[in-house]
Amino acid sequence: MADFYITTAIDYVNGLPHVGHAYEKVLTDVIARFRRLMGDSVYFLTGTDEHGQKVQQTARARGVPPRQFADEVSAEFRAMLPRLLISNDDFIRTTEERHKRVVRELLQRLFDKGDIYRGEYRGFYSTRQEQFLLEKDRNPDGSWPDIYGEVTQIAEPNYFFRLRSYQEWLVEFLARNEGFVFPRFRQKQVTEFLKDPLNDLCISRPRERLEWGIPLPFDPSFVTYVWFDALANYYSAVADRPGVWPAALHVIGKDILVPPHAVYWPIMLHAAGLALPRGLLVHGWWLTSGAKMSKSAGNAFNPLELVDEFGADALRYFFIREMNVGQDGDFSRELFLVRYNSDLANDLGNLVNRVLNMTSRFAGGAVPAAGAEGEAELELRALWEATSRDYVALFGQYQFHTGLERLFAFVRSINAYVEKRAPWKLGKSADPADRALLQTSLAVMAEALRLASAALRPVMPGATATIDGVLGSRPSGAWLDELAWGGRLAGAKVSPALVLFPRPLPAAGKAP
Repeated sequence: MADFYITTAIDYVNGLPHVGHAYEKVLTDVIARFRRLMGDSVYFLTGTDEHGQKVQQTARARGVPPRQFADEVSAEFRAMLPRLLISNDDFIRTTEERHKRVVRELLQRLFDKGDIYRGEYRGFYSTRQEQFLLEKDRNPDGSWPDIYGEVTQIAEPNYFFRLRSYQEWLVEFLARNEGFVFPRFRQKQVTEFLKDPLNDLCISRPRERLEWGIPLPFDPSFVTYVWFDALANYYSAVADRPGVWPAALHVIGKDILVPPHAVYWPIMLHAAGLALPRGLLVHGWWLTSGAKMSKSAGNAFNPLELVDEFGADALRYFFIREMNVGQDGDFSRELFLVRYNSDLANDLGNLVNRVLNMTSRFAGGAVPAAGAEGEAELELRALWEATSRDYVALFGQYQFHTGLERLFAFVRSINAYVEKRAPWKLGKSADPADRALLQTSLAVMAEALRLASAALRPVMPGATATIDGVLGSRPSGAWLDELAWGGRLAGAKVSPALVLFPRPLPAAGKAP
């Protein structure tokens, strides 16, 4: 059973992981971790898409069998997950028998219904995108957009899925489910797309042209079109797990919303008599100076380089803080360093070290119990009540960047509180009132840090576990209860110091 089944798109093995793959995994992981903390039973799927003409061609060019090539690249994607602290429950490969069996069953079911028929395709074909094209796909000058690569004209027998027969049903479904696609403006793109008549979908390729695919169960001289194969992964991974399907959320990039996930997939499921996912979350692209990252443009970036240098938590924070889900975001090392130094090193990291240092200096390394609270303490507590309430609501609405903005405003307020109370001055005073205020201020600093760390847990699981450890905090019980201000840390032993986010060394030849 799973209350919340969430998936990423599966990554095509024709290339190695890049920043877009890493972001989608982290975004999905943050949602999965948040839902678990909110009490849901979560099942989190990711994986790799391994069939198709591009894989076959690339493998041949390298002189290796397609399966060997797919094994090697799939292993790269799988190895990326723990390095990004991804908490997936499953990893599906479309070359696995559990997947191929379900694809064959779906194809046979649709063929037996009469929803798949044999015909002849005549037209234009993009090998890069592995799709047939229409005249409307051309540029105004008659050329083909660069995204399609080389386009050839072909005529060949094939099998077709009666997509057009279900167009009216899909239009009515979207009208009844206005929140099916998040953000809402992406759903409007789908409804605009559906204003033009759909063509039936060619769902096969002759084996004489493409061998690397799943043979059609009713005609093994053809293999299954890559989208009809790949999309089924969401169902094939859990077909034998009662109570998991349907998915609560498919997390995908904007480039594969229309038509694959918003047209092909719902219609395929409906035609096969299967429940539809409850929603699609569509994220944007990472750009560099306004241009999409790509190998051909020479601006692609390996995100694992930043993980090696700064740790997974820092990159995860940048991803979630910097991009408004659904919109595009700008990515560069310079932007990353600004966020790392300001939010993580200056604000959070500095706060952690101050709490540990002052608790060790002025309270023997044990968090004291808070005494009477003054105006400054009550203001900070009230700010936390508002921050935590908004933070949880914003995360539930996928407004993670705004939630983190509010949370780090609270972190800065803790630092401001430290400056106002100045424990280093109170510690020098012999006045009993000052000594009592010192104990209260140390307790409030530690508690406020504990709360900020607890809130950050879905985004920065490694760093927050470290903070809990050095604070002597032992999280237990419901997460929302942990977000309530209290005295959980009274008596807890803290570590003497911790540099959580070290500042990067200056490049050789440059002043620090």
